Amino acid sequence: MNEISIKLSHPTKQVSGTVQLTGSKSESNRALIIQALSESKVKVENLSEAADTAILGRALMQAHGDSSKQKIIDIGPAGTAMRFLTSYLNLLEGNFILTGTERMQQRPIGILVDALKSIGADIHYTSKSGFPPLHIEGRMFQGKDKVTIKGNVSSQYISSLLLIASALKKGLIIDIEGELTSRPYVTMTLDMLKEAGISHEWTGNTIHIAPQKHQESVLYVEPDWSAASYWYAIVALSENGEIFLPGLKRNSLQGDIAIAEIMNHFGVDTTFTTKGIHLKKVSVDSNKSLFDFKECPDLAQTVVVVAAALKRNVSFTGLETLKIKETDRIAALQNEISKFGARLTAENEMYYLTTENVKDPGAVSFSTYEDHRMAMAFAPLALVFNQITILEPQVVEKSYPIYWKHLAGQGFQITE
Repeated sequence: MNEISIKLSHPTKQVSGTVQLTGSKSESNRALIIQALSESKVKVENLSEAADTAILGRALMQAHGDSSKQKIIDIGPAGTAMRFLTSYLNLLEGNFILTGTERMQQRPIGILVDALKSIGADIHYTSKSGFPPLHIEGRMFQGKDKVTIKGNVSSQYISSLLLIASALKKGLIIDIEGELTSRPYVTMTLDMLKEAGISHEWTGNTIHIAPQKHQESVLYVEPDWSAASYWYAIVALSENGEIFLPGLKRNSLQGDIAIAEIMNHFGVDTTFTTKGIHLKKVSVDSNKSLFDFKECPDLAQTVVVVAAALKRNVSFTGLETLKIKETDRIAALQNEISKFGARLTAENEMYYLTTENVKDPGAVSFSTYEDHRMAMAFAPLALVFNQITILEPQVVEKSYPIYWKHLAGQGFQITE
């Protein structure tokens, strides 16, 4: 990362207007794999502008080139691309090295690799066992049609397998072991497959997808509810805020729609219309003190920062998967909120936020740990503190490249 930073302040502490969000990164990345498997039968509209989506698109094009030469596919920091390609590349003719950044090579992939190898994939680790880079020999010969995979580590492992299941000679039966974390993301994958003509059966902890062909269809990518979460934070921390976000729907496929209900407890009212959602700052009338992020872990940083800034002593569960994201997000949150007096402590899998010592530190600088969500979660604090500095602000390119431009449009003063 480049050693640059930006200073943020907000003189009026008021926001109002319309913000047009990019397409959902989660939906876009699934749509690209579905499109690639569909033999051009599936079209995609409103694709995300996120760097992760662009990386996956380029990687898919590279993978379909000359099959006689080994291809090194470097997906940089794109975690979803790593997981989806780990399965997808096994279907292609060719010899692949799948790698990424130094941090990506510290993020575990062994559970997914073991599942794929159990049904006939030829995958080897080129360095540390259980972690990228991976050496994948394509055109796998499928033996078994059934895998067992833990449900509480990463739903992306399950989605990765579901996306390729219909293209396998025998289809695939997935037995999910234990509790399923981030269930809405698995549901999203299955719903998008259904839109493209791929049916499934889900009974208890078992999902079955038979061999079948994609149908002519158009996948329209809804705007990103994860990106919307930062506008909820901005409205919550403003003195007076009203924001309209076009295109977001009440019946969204995205689990991060949970932000609408969560932020109601922090003073943001959501009105759904036929054209999008309207956010408005209202007085808080809630004594809710426990929030569970098991099904929406990407919202955790946003909500922890808002709760800390509003001096709400609350508790959180469902944060365990945050340790294997772009950074250890729990450790990063603990470090950064301590800079203005908040504390996040852990006891088993329960996390407690204490805010008695929260104060305006004057000028404060926040590190981002090569994590886009750290940058976007902490930026709204410019509405609470006089001036903040965000280090390595370019990390937002991963999911929301025009975030800083959108903030400037809502009265944030930003200087490099």
